[in-house]
Amino acid sequence: MSRLLPTVARSLLGLLFLVFGLNGFLHFLPMPPHPGRAGEFLGALAASGYMFPLIKGTEVVGGALLLSGRLVPLALILLAPVIVNIVAFHLALEPGGYGMLAFIVGLEVYLAWAYRDSFAGVLNPNARPVAGEHAAPQLARARA
Repeated sequence: MSRLLPTVARSLLGLLFLVFGLNGFLHFLPMPPHPGRAGEFLGALAASGYMFPLIKGTEVVGGALLLSGRLVPLALILLAPVIVNIVAFHLALEPGGYGMLAFIVGLEVYLAWAYRDSFAGVLNPNARPVAGEHAAPQLARARA
């Protein structure tokens, strides 16, 4: 079961983001109107002309990567700010849907934990750039 759980979680999260990301382009699922500040905010994003395609494109790419099982840590990193904004939107502008929010956040956190070894370099507080080939002779002289 423990070997199957990451695959199930990855597939569920990938499917959610792929479907809702594609819906942003193809409009095959009806979306309810958003009253008040939530509607104003979404209207402003739409009026920018680029924000919705960027967000929905990120969702499609992240979802497809998760479903493919390739570059899963990259997909989790791409989707993390989208998830943070979905949560913030519901907390600040349109309260509700907390069950689905908890489900999505839970899948993301679980998968980040399941793939935690892949994030070692990203979370290294002492990370240093790798010197290019042109810098190798200079580094060798500096170390001597």
